[in-house]
Amino acid sequence: MPTIIETAVAAGNFNTLVSAVKAAGLAETLSGSGPFTVFAPTDEAFAKVHADTLQGLLKPEAKSQLVNVLTYHVVAGEVMASEIAELTNAKTVQGQSVAISVNGGVKVDGANVVTADIKCDNGVIHVIDAVILPN
Repeated sequence: MPTIIETAVAAGNFNTLVSAVKAAGLAETLSGSGPFTVFAPTDEAFAKVHADTLQGLLKPEAKSQLVNVLTYHVVAGEVMASEIAELTNAKTVQGQSVAISVNGGVKVDGANVVTADIKCDNGVIHVIDAVILPN
């Protein structure tokens, strides 16, 4: 079974996420044993972020900010949708917690989970329709 990174690359709609993960030096981590739960914004979700903001985050001097944003999309352990639906928040690898609500579908910090439970060798991907940002 492919890793989270291999799955994201093969899907073809996470190119911006994969580029950002590589720029942040997190590809090796997310290819590691895990397990991890990743709330993965699609390319369409990244397109909603102002282009200057996104380009700024991808610059080498902004690496720590980029790591901060990306690790906010990751929860340690494998948390399947059925478990997420019972939570009100989840602590991220970044350190802060994301808010979870299930009114009209599962939302993570306001982003809709559009596809859940994409099982990978080292965890699970839940596809979201927006980039979520830590405080």
